[in-house]
Amino acid sequence: MTGKPCQGSVAGREFRLFWLGETTSLLGNGIAVVALPLVAVITLHAGTLVVGLLTSVAYLPWLILGLPAGAWVDRLPRRPVMLVCDAVSFVAFASVPVAAWVGVLTIPHLLLAAFIGGCANVFFTTAQRAYMPTLLSDAELLAGNARLQGSESTAEVTGPGLAGLLVQAFGAVTGLMANALSFVVSWLCLRAIRTTEPPPPAVRRRRLRTEVGDGLRFLFRDPILRTLAVFSAMSNIALTGMSSIEVAFLVRTVGADEAVVGAVLTLCGLGGVLGVLLSNRVSHRFGTARAALICQVGAAPFTLLFPLTGPGAGLAFFVVGGVGAGAGVVAASIITDTFRQRYCPPGLIGRISASAAVISFGAIAVGGLLGGALGELSGVRETLWMMSGLQVLSTAILLFSPIRKLRDFPESERAIFAAEAGKVMS
Repeated sequence: MTGKPCQGSVAGREFRLFWLGETTSLLGNGIAVVALPLVAVITLHAGTLVVGLLTSVAYLPWLILGLPAGAWVDRLPRRPVMLVCDAVSFVAFASVPVAAWVGVLTIPHLLLAAFIGGCANVFFTTAQRAYMPTLLSDAELLAGNARLQGSESTAEVTGPGLAGLLVQAFGAVTGLMANALSFVVSWLCLRAIRTTEPPPPAVRRRRLRTEVGDGLRFLFRDPILRTLAVFSAMSNIALTGMSSIEVAFLVRTVGADEAVVGAVLTLCGLGGVLGVLLSNRVSHRFGTARAALICQVGAAPFTLLFPLTGPGAGLAFFVVGGVGAGAGVVAASIITDTFRQRYCPPGLIGRISASAAVISFGAIAVGGLLGGALGELSGVRETLWMMSGLQVLSTAILLFSPIRKLRDFPESERAIFAAEAGKVMS
């Protein structure tokens, strides 16, 4: 494969700055994953439905803004977009502890902060995916994505434990201030990058709806991208339905205190670290497409251990389930993210990524709402059984798709057409 010229490398200064900013921001997010629901449960005494809504409203912006965000990002320089998003996220999340300290924090305020942060995340994530090929060549993208995913997995390991300690020592809202400050570090690192970003492709400006349609058409006409998008949606509904109520489950059903919750989720995060270490090895041994399939299908049954969790030694079920599911999901995510970045045309990558993200992250909004509602109506443990069963069933989408017949993902759309033409000729 011939990589396109780039101005950075995985070991270069520019990518290291980018990586440092992202790692810090991800650590803040890892803290917020535990701190935000703990603020709702402990400080505001919210019910399970509200805890689920916190996850839902954070991802609802993908359904509202995801598609136009892809078109806007393809029109604009990506780094300035990310800088603005970091600033907005800081203000949104810093407002929560400030409101709590002066005694005016409410559940609507908490939901609004999560929603505004989610809006900023839509644009940041879309721009980040399109910006990565500016810093790295095609040949370096897998290593770069693995480093970023490694940072995310490390944050998932350390963030919850740190959140638990912060909550016990200083109160539930302190973790959210740590999350807010992480966006400042991300902003400073992005601001220090000197790589000149190439201007957006010089194409005739069309109506936004038409440009959005280009990304959707590319996604849905492509059998591999379409399959990954549909599976991601179904899987995210199930996984988010579980994760949105896991803190409420561990605190109220299992009886764990804040420090134990942080420790359990920290141990679960080790699965993500394992997934980072496995992604490159399984890709080389089995091929990229086959490795992604093996990882997702192998991860799903581990989620059936979550509802078996009990107090004391029974917490081991949750930990083993989290490690097993996390390892497979993270390894598969690294492989498929790299495939998309190599495969999609540069002029369309923002719109294609946003189209896939609307389906994937929109499903997270549905999963958060569904998990909270079912937890309120049917019970938290019963909801975990339903969601884990759905996760196992979702793997059928991959097993009965064109991906099952591939060893490696193609490197361009032309490769698929060439393969199909070769079948016809034979």
